[in-house]
Amino acid sequence: MALATSTRAGEPSARMVLLRGVDERGFGFFTNYDSQKGGDLAQNPRAALVIYWPKLGRQVRVTGAVVKQSLEESTAYFHNRPLASQLSAWASPQSQAIPNRTVLEDSVAALSKRFEGGVVPLPQNWGGYRVIPKSIEFWQHRENRLHDRIRFDRDAKGGWRVVRLAP
Repeated sequence: MALATSTRAGEPSARMVLLRGVDERGFGFFTNYDSQKGGDLAQNPRAALVIYWPKLGRQVRVTGAVVKQSLEESTAYFHNRPLASQLSAWASPQSQAIPNRTVLEDSVAALSKRFEGGVVPLPQNWGGYRVIPKSIEFWQHRENRLHDRIRFDRDAKGGWRVVRLAP
């Protein structure tokens, strides 16, 4: 999915991330808290998501507040990742400038030896976020360009108001 964040000053940034769970609490994803997206969310804990299925001609747009997932949820997800992904989470100073790729490869090699035969612990700067939807829009492509757009807006009591939008 595409994740859009912005700084406190409103400077936007968007990137693709993996959607890692949807339930009544919201939409989940995991990342390095020290990354650009983590920095943006620390300053401005709101985001927009777009999930798009071109072959189906459908997309879902979500906006809302963002909260960190619990330590337990982050740890459980981290330990379900492949070992190489766990080591990469430790090795990469995500979004920071590095002199070359060798720095990353050497770091992964050193971490492989360090954690060999043991459990790779969850890095302190890595975990999950959850986007708590304020609005969810469902869009369906129509050949005549009269696309269907239905938006659900959360009301003050926690319920949903349904609105049809013009394409």
